[in-house]
Amino acid sequence: MRNLLVTIGILLPLLGAAQEGKAPPPPKVEYEKKTVINFEDDTIEGDLKRPDGEYVEARQRVDHSNLIRIREEWRDKVMQASGDL
Repeated sequence: MRNLLVTIGILLPLLGAAQEGKAPPPPKVEYEKKTVINFEDDTIEGDLKRPDGEYVEARQRVDHSNLIRIREEWRDKVMQASGDL
């Protein structure tokens, strides 16, 4: 009788640990492939905001002189520099 109680005393904690180890499978989540949103019953109210006949007139095009000046002696200086090498 004593051996039986010792055996049961040893096996009970093992059975409890075995049951804790089993975790239930996570719930399976299924998503719809297509979502449809219906706005037919909604009414949108508002006012159109725009300027009241005001506009900006563009100025006439003004001709300016070219700000980039081409150096006339540039080619001569490049040729001299290459001769110095």
